[in-house]
Amino acid sequence: MLRHVQEDDLPVMRRWRNHPRVREVSFNTHPIAEEEHARWWEGVRADDDRRVMIYDHEGSAAGVVTFNGVKSDIAYWGYYLDLDGLEQSGALLRAWVGLERAAIEHAFGPLGLTILRGSVLSDNEAVRCLHRRFGFAEVDTYQRVIDGVRRDIVCVQLTKEDA
Repeated sequence: MLRHVQEDDLPVMRRWRNHPRVREVSFNTHPIAEEEHARWWEGVRADDDRRVMIYDHEGSAAGVVTFNGVKSDIAYWGYYLDLDGLEQSGALLRAWVGLERAAIEHAFGPLGLTILRGSVLSDNEAVRCLHRRFGFAEVDTYQRVIDGVRRDIVCVQLTKEDA
């Protein structure tokens, strides 16, 4: 289930985002300081074209889903999970699948999107495989410099009809 972010979610969101394995597969890999996170959150709250949601898994906050461009029919999404907590409870795979399902349902339901797009590092085969499992097509590739290194990025897309 996706729900709106509450103020007391912010510190845990930042902690999850700063997990080394989350940073490793992100386009911005530096640790996020508290002040930077606060500025980002203020920007999100002021922008009606973006949504940031908490994914609750089995009654507990377990991940973050972001949507950008929600005022049009086509938006971009991303996510990250509470890796430590979910691994400790043995629920990581179930939560990961549940988050993807909930994000797709939210995109094509309450947000009213017709196309959901995302980008993933080409060597992040686990995420690419999960996206394919949910019907995402790999529609393009490009390169992006991350930490001074040119990295291959895969663009994925899911249409409402294919969901």
